[in-house]
Amino acid sequence: MSVVEQAKRARDAAAELAVATRTVKDAALVAMADALVTRTPAILAANEADLAAGREAGLSAAVLDRLALDEGRVAGIAGALREMAALPDPVGEVVRGSTLPNGLELRQIRVPFGVVGIIYEARPNVTVDAAGICLKSGNAALLRGSSSAAHSNAALVAVLRDAVAGAGLPADAVQLLDASSRDSVKELMRARGLVDVLIPRGGASLIRTVVEESTVPVIETGVGNCHVYVDAAADLGKAVAVTLNAKTQRLSTCNTAESLLVHVDVADAFLPPMLAAFAEAGVTVHGSPEVVAHSAAVVPATEEDHATEYLSADISVAVVDSLDAAVAHIRRFGTGHTEAIITDSTTAAREFVARVDAAAVMVNASTRFTDGGEFGFGAEIGISTQKLHARGPMGLPELTSTKYVVTGDGHVR
Repeated sequence: MSVVEQAKRARDAAAELAVATRTVKDAALVAMADALVTRTPAILAANEADLAAGREAGLSAAVLDRLALDEGRVAGIAGALREMAALPDPVGEVVRGSTLPNGLELRQIRVPFGVVGIIYEARPNVTVDAAGICLKSGNAALLRGSSSAAHSNAALVAVLRDAVAGAGLPADAVQLLDASSRDSVKELMRARGLVDVLIPRGGASLIRTVVEESTVPVIETGVGNCHVYVDAAADLGKAVAVTLNAKTQRLSTCNTAESLLVHVDVADAFLPPMLAAFAEAGVTVHGSPEVVAHSAAVVPATEEDHATEYLSADISVAVVDSLDAAVAHIRRFGTGHTEAIITDSTTAAREFVARVDAAAVMVNASTRFTDGGEFGFGAEIGISTQKLHARGPMGLPELTSTKYVVTGDGHVR
């Protein structure tokens, strides 16, 4: 089936979803969760086929980690759907309202986008998260995953479609596009008028391609060259713990710290324990000359290192002369995702927060907290790094637009 035909079927499904009650949508989400748990063995068998092919193709450990499912991860994905069912339904929410001087009643209410296309790499959990968040917000989902997860995604979508249909909603609310060729991506990016918004999730190359080539409106997400800046007034023990968590809690996510900046006044005291902690965790440090001087294990950093989203057990480290220099470094190499400062100085924290341009800024906290679930939004479609419509974790409200409802009593102008 062509992408155009799938998009037309998605538009029909979206028309039904737009008027579905919260009770019906929530029942579908719970049915999807139950079906995932019940059919876990089939899902894991499909996932193992993808993992075997990935290992044979020489995929990196980070990519294989993103691709892998086990019973715990499937249960977690199902749990996220149940949590989503418990969240408020954004559709129909009154954003603002008033009675105009002429007596007209004006309300701005949330409505679904309609058809949402998602192009993403590896992570089969995105298949379920995207389907669930689109359904809850009244949107039909066109999912285009990567060929590396083709078996996993096909198994997951088969489960989800059965559950959605069983709950009384159209199965075409969730559709998987062919991942065997790039033609489906091109067709999806050109389906203006059939697809209302396109959301890319993946590496810089994928996101750049979609943003530059799509005629469908795009919400840009999540390349994460995230920084931790250790200020002169930092608690160094706290700084080591937070930085280690930000880098190693999970290597393959967009909110993982990829760069560390250290104020020169605390570098001699901070770097030895930090480098030791990295070494114990198996992290390779790519450092500026001041960092190299502290350990023979440090690899001299290039400018490219400071600009890299590693998604692996690597981190760039540099010593800076001031908070100003840290902000300048972040402005040059950051991607607008998440930046963190470790400091006991309220003044330094306020200045950093005010001057750093990012979707999320952490003060004495790990970058790993930039996440819809951690923020209490439930599952998210991604982290938006743009400045229009939505920025940061994209939860249910961010998957809606608005319309104005104007009620009169025979009013004429």
